[in-house]
Amino acid sequence: MPAQIGDLPPIGRPANSALLAAGVTTLAQVAAHSRRDLLAMHGVGPKAVSILADALAERGLAFAG
Repeated sequence: MPAQIGDLPPIGRPANSALLAAGVTTLAQVAAHSRRDLLAMHGVGPKAVSILADALAERGLAFAG
């Protein structure tokens, strides 16, 4: 398991595994999901979602919904 996937920020191995299993490898793909959807993935917790939210905001993106 790579420490970092695509343009995703480092969010930890469990969250990386969950996103990879869902086919999510870019921030643009993360933006297609809601916070609730991400938190429902086993391995993705509030800290990972917060890190992803910050990375999305830096690129002018946001979670769906």
